Amino acid sequence: MQSKSGFLVLAAAFAFAGFGVFGGDFANAQESSSARPAATVTPSPTIEETDEVIKVNTDAVNVLFTAQDRNRRLLLNLKPEDIKVLENGQPQEISAFTRQVDLPLSLAILIDTSASQQRTLPEEKAAAISFIESVIRPTKDEVSVVSFTGESTLEQGMTNNLDRLRRAVERVQFVPPSGYIGGGVVVGTPPISGRNQATQGSTAIWDAVWITSEEVLGPAPEKTRRAIILLTDGVNTSGQKKLDEAVQAAQKAEAVIYTIGIGDNFYDGVNEGVLRKLSEGAGGRAYFPRDEVELRQAFKQIQDEMRSQYLVAYEPSNQTLDGSYRKIEIQLVNPALAKEKVKLTHRQGYFSKTKK
Repeated sequence: MQSKSGFLVLAAAFAFAGFGVFGGDFANAQESSSARPAATVTPSPTIEETDEVIKVNTDAVNVLFTAQDRNRRLLLNLKPEDIKVLENGQPQEISAFTRQVDLPLSLAILIDTSASQQRTLPEEKAAAISFIESVIRPTKDEVSVVSFTGESTLEQGMTNNLDRLRRAVERVQFVPPSGYIGGGVVVGTPPISGRNQATQGSTAIWDAVWITSEEVLGPAPEKTRRAIILLTDGVNTSGQKKLDEAVQAAQKAEAVIYTIGIGDNFYDGVNEGVLRKLSEGAGGRAYFPRDEVELRQAFKQIQDEMRSQYLVAYEPSNQTLDGSYRKIEIQLVNPALAKEKVKLTHRQGYFSKTKK
């Protein structure tokens, strides 16, 4: 893929250039985006919260979660006494509980531009633009756009400017590798120095999620809902990172991951298992649309879910600052809700702070 404004991020840079190069390019993109004036648009109507926005101790663990019944309808009337929170199997005392619909949103949209997405890319871009226009509130929210094959490109750093976001999505395109004749078929022999051709024809999903979590969402302001929307077929063919490393990076950034499994002819060749594992590990959900209508429905469901979250906070009983991974469980204790097979979705853990 061709570099755009100096933000082309090669997957091989993990091994050869060090992570500092990534940080500089991505940070500059975000700073330049935020420095520009926002577009004049009509904000989306504000949805009233059931409770005031809570203020919690910075040492508290904050967990966003959603509740759905057996018919996948979102439940909006949970109470603190309906749940309990466990950390590494130990019950925790809940210090705050509220329904959150109005927290600022920091969102990254990741778009797979490998050969498997060639035919569906126009529909993906149209649905993504529609989602941005209906969800983003210019006075509160910000979005970034990343495209990737075997390497990742920051198309647009964090911004609330809808015009820039539209243009960023519109310029995302499939760039065929040398010798590509269509249908995933490459003929001929790439040049000896043509490593770019090899990465162009591959897909490094976990690298893209990792670098987005670390360098785009990681520096996002506190007290924001952080989320990644990943459009891909889930077939990872290259890169330095593994699936578990991508999940851990999202957990450290406190980012929820929503995956939209989409490939050639929408449904064929999608690796549903790994996309579910990625989403569930980061407290999100996986969607597998079969056509353009279902693709737009998936974006609509993601929008509804982000507007229907609860935030629970607790101060962990284990106060050791050792950087260890702590498993989080939120369980129903209300027998009526358990009988209705209500499902709670949340991130599965976090990494504790370390001593300064």
